[in-house]
Amino acid sequence: MSQTIHPFLSEIAEEVKRGGISRRDFFKYAVICGLSVSAAGKLIGLTGPEIAVAASSIDWKGLEQESPFEIKNLLIQKAEEACAKSGCSILNAGRGNPNFLNTEVRKSFALLTLFAAELAQQGSTVKDLGYRQGKSGMAAALQEFLKKHHGDPGEAFLEQAISYALSKVAMDADEIIFQLVDGIQADFYPDPPRIFPVTEQIVRKYLDRVVFSGAPPQGDFHLFATEGATAAMIYIFNSLKENMILNPGDKVAIVTPIFSPYLELPVLKDYGLETVYIRGSEEMDWQVPDSEVAKLKDPRIKALYMVNPTNPTSVSLNADTVKRMAKTIRIHNPDMVIISDTVYASFVDEFNTFGKELPENILGVYSYSKYFGVTGWRLGVVMVHEDCVINRLIKKLPKAKQAQLDLRYRLISTKPGDIPFHERLEMDSRQVALAHTGGISGPQQVAMCLFSLYELTDDDYVYKKSIMDILKKRWTALYTALAMPEPQGKNLTRYYALIDLKKLAAKMYGPAFSEQLTASHSLEFLFKLAENHHTVCLPGEGFAGPNWSLRVALANIDEKNCRDVGLAIVAVMKEYKQSMPA
Repeated sequence: MSQTIHPFLSEIAEEVKRGGISRRDFFKYAVICGLSVSAAGKLIGLTGPEIAVAASSIDWKGLEQESPFEIKNLLIQKAEEACAKSGCSILNAGRGNPNFLNTEVRKSFALLTLFAAELAQQGSTVKDLGYRQGKSGMAAALQEFLKKHHGDPGEAFLEQAISYALSKVAMDADEIIFQLVDGIQADFYPDPPRIFPVTEQIVRKYLDRVVFSGAPPQGDFHLFATEGATAAMIYIFNSLKENMILNPGDKVAIVTPIFSPYLELPVLKDYGLETVYIRGSEEMDWQVPDSEVAKLKDPRIKALYMVNPTNPTSVSLNADTVKRMAKTIRIHNPDMVIISDTVYASFVDEFNTFGKELPENILGVYSYSKYFGVTGWRLGVVMVHEDCVINRLIKKLPKAKQAQLDLRYRLISTKPGDIPFHERLEMDSRQVALAHTGGISGPQQVAMCLFSLYELTDDDYVYKKSIMDILKKRWTALYTALAMPEPQGKNLTRYYALIDLKKLAAKMYGPAFSEQLTASHSLEFLFKLAENHHTVCLPGEGFAGPNWSLRVALANIDEKNCRDVGLAIVAVMKEYKQSMPA
């Protein structure tokens, strides 16, 4: 039976023959489009023996698992080509960064930077050169500066933020301002490298509000400031490996659907871990059924990780799901490490975290990127409980392994065995030898403080309500255009929408059409969106979602664009209907 060859592949094949694209990349595109190795080889003019060599030398299974972000680049290329001919603009609903951002904190950051620079110039007789100042009297100096700049952009919030910090942070006033000013000047390496004391106290209060809804569990969480959530994840996996908590062949459970790079991370050769999917159920609004929860009883599963609320479903695990999963872990797998990326917690009315149920087990990850529109600033943090289970697991390692770890960390301490995991995280992020240069920059940490203080001083959640209202309107516009019921609930972020194309097809033209449609390759639908309607979405399957689904990123496009995406999806569905025999 001959295979239908997508026109895009024919174009790429010609480019391969001209030497512009490698064979490996061509075969990658062929797999994405569902073409067999034999058909792909013939398309670029390979002989039978050459095809056999290609088949044996290329990781076909790996190619099938290519990230949806790789596919996105192909789709953008096709949309650009279509727009070059018609003069249209690309509608890119594949990007996850928001098109909204907080402006007030940026103004106050600029004003605080001005204060720090002017303060450094005091006593200097050299043009454009200042000196590091002592902390004595610095709080009073800032108050005088703010009086002088009364009414300037950012002044009102900066004064409010500093007032809150001085009243809520258990530190001397001059020490607080000194750490903020010294951080924003950034003339020294961050010290301590894991996180400034003032940053840790302020960010902890912010996380108490956002992650724990104002009711944190007993005991403190130590924090490690990182370059966003993705860096935090890398640091966590590396440190768990270095400390022999996760070893090659160990199992890790992943709650799916999930941000696709998190599917790819554990199976890298660096870690060699075996993954077990804990699949959310679409019929249960993406909560986890008991049959999936039961997988966590397996003692060979050493870690569980997730994005909660999820990308791409925009759903937060409800209280019942969290309690059922936590109970199973507590009874059957009490040493399990739980890694939870909570970047979208700020966008829901009701958030439930494993940090309340199993605080000793969780490594919480949070990023400021989405809520404040600071993806390019790289602001993230890892939360580690003071009674973290990992510290106990390290102590239980065989003496020989503990000796290996002592050898690794003795560069830092004469008692390396006493170094807790939250400190090892920072050390391992710089391969121990360069631990003194670890952590994120001073200005980044000051920015984290100011963004945290902005939320902490917003008693009525005005900013949060504004963002949620924007996303709600975009959500409604998309689903109205699709003529599909609009999902509701307090645990929805509405940051993304995962559209089940099989269900949409059945609703529009009946079950028979839906079955006929899904007999073809699902990625073709995305290519038609890009080529015929200059619209880019990502395949849901790449996030371990339903095979015939796509993800729309609502945060990056406006209300009209959301409606246009919905209309484009409907139009492609009509094109399929018209092309199929009655």
